[in-house]
Amino acid sequence: MDLRLPLELELGRINALILRSKAFWGYDDAFMDLCREELSLVPRDLATDPVAIAVDGDAILGVVQLSCERAGCYLEKLFVEPAAMGRGLGRLLFTWAVDQARLLGAASLIIEADPGARPFYHRMGCFDAGEVPSGSIAGRMLPRLRYSLDPGP
Repeated sequence: MDLRLPLELELGRINALILRSKAFWGYDDAFMDLCREELSLVPRDLATDPVAIAVDGDAILGVVQLSCERAGCYLEKLFVEPAAMGRGLGRLLFTWAVDQARLLGAASLIIEADPGARPFYHRMGCFDAGEVPSGSIAGRMLPRLRYSLDPGP
């Protein structure tokens, strides 16, 4: 398993993986159509944000994207191919995101997660930090989590 930067020509495969991973939580086609635009990586993301993919040979098995601004670093995307879940890929991608956020000088990593992913982020050491409205579904609230990057005393 390797982590590497994605190529623009791989965006179609990456976005298909993202949608399969999101649908893992049992969402129907109508819900997925509403989320498609927000979930998709675009060429601009590759130019402006730290993004990595987990690959095994030619297979793309996961993707992670950060965005950093004055308020801090946000985990924009972390998705794993459903058939590859439970093999440590999520942890590998999360660790990459934490390392990148630290390199960028962030004090914390902010995650606005799918409710089904909350237990995963708790296992990674994140704590609950409120709720935020979904960017795709009016009236839907998502858990906001935070991971402290402060190394402590």
